[in-house]
Amino acid sequence: MFNRKKNRLNADERPSLVTLTRPSSVIAEQFRTIRTNIQFSMVDKNLKTLVITSAGPGAGKSTISANLAVTFAMQGKKVLIVDADMRKPTVHKTFRLPNRDGLTTLLTEKDIQIKDIVHRLDTEGIFIITSGVIPPNPSELLASNRMNQLITELEELFDLIIFDMPPVIAVTDAQVMASKADGTIFVVNKDGADKEMVTKSKKLLEKVKANVIGVVFNRVELKGKNYYYYYGEAE
Repeated sequence: MFNRKKNRLNADERPSLVTLTRPSSVIAEQFRTIRTNIQFSMVDKNLKTLVITSAGPGAGKSTISANLAVTFAMQGKKVLIVDADMRKPTVHKTFRLPNRDGLTTLLTEKDIQIKDIVHRLDTEGIFIITSGVIPPNPSELLASNRMNQLITELEELFDLIIFDMPPVIAVTDAQVMASKADGTIFVVNKDGADKEMVTKSKKLLEKVKANVIGVVFNRVELKGKNYYYYYGEAE
């Protein structure tokens, strides 16, 4: 189906992918717990599209997106990560992929097909669409009819599509995509977002009727050792 060359996912060289490098660790188990909670929160609905965003920069949302993708893929699902942060893309760095073509290409060039852009990884059933060239109008591209059409096409090909988005407060991109997705996960960095910022972000998502299914409280220290992730229902 996909004619892109397979890319090996060498876990040893990707410390941010803890679900692969240390699958028996406390952190990896936290990701599996988040996966289970997401599934329970959407028990009466078909979860196909998931937006991951945050209040501000540096919350670790891209790392969480990648590890959640791995945990869902471990259930035998075909999972696609779309780097929809077309301002400061990072997914291609995490998976060490070229970023010449990507989401921008699919949205602006009519003759380009998904199979020409998607990267099929050699491990864990994960597929990647990088951001591509940074455009001058990301919000307009994400709000376009072509984006709606693309989402429909992706839903036919994959079991779960995870959109890695910019922070909510910075730009409107996350609001646009949250209004289109089945669910939204909001990432809060323990030391990087104050109450006012989180409250404002929540209101912005509510304004577009986003289905915020939970919050990941990130970088909380456990007995002075490794970070772990806490998932809670949005209030």
